[in-house]
Amino acid sequence: MTEIRILTLVGSLRAASINRQLAEAAVQTAPEGVEVSIFEGLADIPFYNEDIDVAGEVPAASQALRDAVGAADAVLLVTPEYNGTLSAVLKNAIDWASRPYGAGAIKEKPVAVVSASISGNAAKWAHGDAVKAVGVAGGTVVEAATAHFGGIGERFGAAHPREDAEALTQLGATVHELAEAARARVSA
Repeated sequence: MTEIRILTLVGSLRAASINRQLAEAAVQTAPEGVEVSIFEGLADIPFYNEDIDVAGEVPAASQALRDAVGAADAVLLVTPEYNGTLSAVLKNAIDWASRPYGAGAIKEKPVAVVSASISGNAAKWAHGDAVKAVGVAGGTVVEAATAHFGGIGERFGAAHPREDAEALTQLGATVHELAEAARARVSA
């Protein structure tokens, strides 16, 4: 059986980010035959600008993202909520992965969105905006692979999400559903 590769993009750049910790916990939930990795380097990617998106001259960090998304079978987005929407860093990654228009690396890739915030809203606005951006970019959102985490400051303030059985169950289900969608696409 072919191994399924899931690339995770974390919308928070903070080293101690709970969103980052949720992504790390998702990595450990990967079942046999599924590799989940976290893309490093989103902070190095310039804001999308068509003037610098020129064949042979694409910034190295942007090209590395495109190559990583292109090599993945699916993409897992982990988004915080900043001022009622997804973070600029995650939106920028989606923008770079969507180009060139109609043939971007994210086109037709299964994508799952995990959202988390300190509020009880669980970053559902950011989730909705991420789903919208991915859909417009050409990705295929796997709604069955959705997970929302609210009150993360209290819930995960003293312990990493990998120590929370319920969080691991939710993340494991997300990874499983996303892997199944990727497997179906790969075998089609």
